Amino acid sequence: MIYVVIGFLWLSICLYVILGGADFGAGIVELFTKKRARDKTKEIMYESIAPVWEANHMWLIIAIVILFVGFPEIYTTLSTYLHIPLVLMLVGIIARGTAFTFRHYDAVKDDWQHVYTQIFYFSSLLTPFFLGLIAAATVSHSINPDATSFLDLYIFSWLNWFGIAVGLFTVSICAYLASVFALRETNDRLELGLMIKKSKQTMIFVVITGILVFFTAYISDIPLVMWVFSKPLGIMAVSFATICLLLILRAMNRQKLLPVRALAGFQIVMILVAATYQHNPNIILFANGEHLSLLEQAAAPKTISALGWALLLGSLFILPFLFYLMASFSKQRK
Repeated sequence: MIYVVIGFLWLSICLYVILGGADFGAGIVELFTKKRARDKTKEIMYESIAPVWEANHMWLIIAIVILFVGFPEIYTTLSTYLHIPLVLMLVGIIARGTAFTFRHYDAVKDDWQHVYTQIFYFSSLLTPFFLGLIAAATVSHSINPDATSFLDLYIFSWLNWFGIAVGLFTVSICAYLASVFALRETNDRLELGLMIKKSKQTMIFVVITGILVFFTAYISDIPLVMWVFSKPLGIMAVSFATICLLLILRAMNRQKLLPVRALAGFQIVMILVAATYQHNPNIILFANGEHLSLLEQAAAPKTISALGWALLLGSLFILPFLFYLMASFSKQRK
């Protein structure tokens, strides 16, 4: 049953990156759109994120509950050493949702709309950035439980060049997902051309920030290249992600957009596989050479069994309704 729980943890993180990432990316794409095209971009993005707007943070909640119940030592470690970026990320989630609601549904349209818009923009940008910082901190050997100063314990455990690079890469991934997911939200030729242009721009940023991640890993003595390319699975994952990128480009050039969402989602799965499989099940790597493992630091067997059954039964309700939600909002454009 422990592998069922770990599988659901990985699945929930993966779905949050894909669906929540596309949600955050909507604000990022709008932020970096020229003012004359922002209204049209906003309209397209609203259509794109509608199926997942109310549901995407469910996956983050599930991941937190799994860690809290099934892996309390790992949960405690994360919430202790990384409490600053975690709090900032949660504040960003709350600020973004609040700003989006007031921006879209406020009965009074006044100067506050500009404030709501700015909060929406920058919380969309900073929230995935801090998510990337947190992810990087878990594998960069930067958390030092033997440190004695506040800075070493709670600041430099996550604030470093590798973390910043992963944060920027996460932001780029979110913008990329949002722009690609939005390709099927319009049949207007001019609007479609705008979103194809956005998609190609975000692809470039993903590639640039991905290279930056490897460069900062190299200068920080993090064996990222070995993790990704030392075994066939990593090479296959990177190859599949690259092939998906080429297929999405081909679909955009031919304006045959039916498979782009599935290809983009699969591409993100492959990136996550390449980045995590090598040190799995070790989820936190410490500066002193120690680690926390999902197998070694799991809760009591009865707790894991109960959690596993709860996840299995819950998925029978959650997943079908999620697919129904997406199908209800989908326009099924080709």
